[in-house]
Amino acid sequence: MFDKLFEAQQKAGEVKQRLDNITVSGSAEGGKIMVTANGNRVVQSISIDEEFYKQADREELEELLAVAVNKAIAEAENVNQSEMAAMTRDMFGGMGGLGGMFGK
Repeated sequence: MFDKLFEAQQKAGEVKQRLDNITVSGSAEGGKIMVTANGNRVVQSISIDEEFYKQADREELEELLAVAVNKAIAEAENVNQSEMAAMTRDMFGGMGGLGGMFGK
């Protein structure tokens, strides 16, 4: 039992490291605002087109920045869930004998 828990912790750590190296992005206003994050949902960078920045008002910029950040975080969440699901499948072989534990 403890071996399985240790293995799960070890694999989760490996997945976290892998997710640190996966890059996702979100954009707004046709790519004039770009947000880059990693698979662990950590924002790595934000870039704003200089011409757009000069012309946009503060409220517009704030709204579009929020849109881009939310898109990047949503993409990171999708990648994160996929990686975790793959780890679970690998560890438990598609739930193996665990499915019967819950009445199925």
